[in-house]
Amino acid sequence: MAKNIGLSVSEPEELCDDANCPFHGTLPVRGQVITGKVVSDRMMETVVVERKYLHYVGKYNRYEKRNSRIHAHNPPCINAKTGDIVKIAECRPLSKTTKFVVVEVARS
Repeated sequence: MAKNIGLSVSEPEELCDDANCPFHGTLPVRGQVITGKVVSDRMMETVVVERKYLHYVGKYNRYEKRNSRIHAHNPPCINAKTGDIVKIAECRPLSKTTKFVVVEVARS
């Protein structure tokens, strides 16, 4: 039985005993919810999510493409892989660079 985390996301089918899982552990989520693509899953229980966006440049009256890479905790019950489109939510800092957690795999 997974607990309600306050977001409209589907609960994972698997169970896990990870303390940093928002569904089965004690990690609260708050703040930003971002959708992006997993570009690396080579770290232990951490993935790198790339988010593409447009930035307006007023001088040229146009938009430029930009991207940002965000480290996110990957709980064992979700287990996102490279190439998956995931939804990540902001949480407390888990390490020096990890401040988000994967809450849903939108599509693989």
